[in-house]
Amino acid sequence: MTASAPHRAPRSWLQKLGAIEDGAILRFAFFAMLAGTGLVLVMDYRQLNENGAAPQTGHLGDPVLPAVERPEIDPSNPAFSPAEQITTPREVLAAPLSIELVPGGILEFVGTIGAGASGAFAAEVERRGAYIETVSLNSPGGAVEEALAIAAIIAAEGFDTRVEAGALCASSCPLILAAGATRHISEKASVGIHQIYAFESDAGRIGPAQAMSDAQMITARIARHFEASGIDPALWVHALETPPDRLYYLTLEQMRQYKLISGGLG
Repeated sequence: MTASAPHRAPRSWLQKLGAIEDGAILRFAFFAMLAGTGLVLVMDYRQLNENGAAPQTGHLGDPVLPAVERPEIDPSNPAFSPAEQITTPREVLAAPLSIELVPGGILEFVGTIGAGASGAFAAEVERRGAYIETVSLNSPGGAVEEALAIAAIIAAEGFDTRVEAGALCASSCPLILAAGATRHISEKASVGIHQIYAFESDAGRIGPAQAMSDAQMITARIARHFEASGIDPALWVHALETPPDRLYYLTLEQMRQYKLISGGLG
């Protein structure tokens, strides 16, 4: 007759939860939140439509220039006033994208990211790529798909990225910033993020189901893009919480925390 194993009392759900690694819990919570993002975005979009304020130009992130026209300061950081640091004229930020190589191997990237921006950027890299070391960003953002395509080129070429003093990198622009081999951000630069959004096209309004699907797919791609760049995807939580007609400005402390800054201050 063999001795039976000692009886073990079943573990409580609290004990089971405690046995799970903290990192696993955080990852689960983060991606669970991403799964619900589409519904939130659709509700925001429908509310904008009802109020007659739905964006009429752009797709999944074309700029509304809130940092220039109506700066929104993070209420938890009342001393942080990035709008005062933006010295680039509004008309320059609102203009179509301009790409110019200047001395020092710096490719200046200025203006809005519209349709065809990634093609223009790719063409410039093909012509002058041997001379480019750093992409200097000064943009209120624009189409997310174009920004991700530009980011892929920067990552493949191994370029650094930078946001200089007085410059703005907002909306989809930080996706490009994230792709730099090293990322320099001036203490006097402004980096802001907000929700992506769909727009009313000439063919009619995007349906809620399609808007939900698009938002969740793009959000997942953004999370993967940050992870591949060595950046904490939790950075994008601030974007998910910020309506598309506002900007959440990241502090230097946050940009260090999320590893958006990797090469020191510019």
